[in-house]
Amino acid sequence: MVDLKLGKLPDRTPVKLAIMITPDLQNALQAYAAFYAARYDVEEPVAELVPAMLAAFLESDRNFVRAREATLKARPS
Repeated sequence: MVDLKLGKLPDRTPVKLAIMITPDLQNALQAYAAFYAARYDVEEPVAELVPAMLAAFLESDRNFVRAREATLKARPS
């Protein structure tokens, strides 16, 4: 079998997640969406911004990233 530079793509099937948030968090998210719209001249609904915000948060948590990488390396392929 030929080794390819690009590995097998991960599952990209969207997963719906329903959560309850506090009114304060909802207000903060709406404010963020307003600042986003002012900065980029495009209005995005909070539901579209939250996944990107969560991904950015997880990617910026260096301890989480290191722990996750160590766990993935320890798994047998």
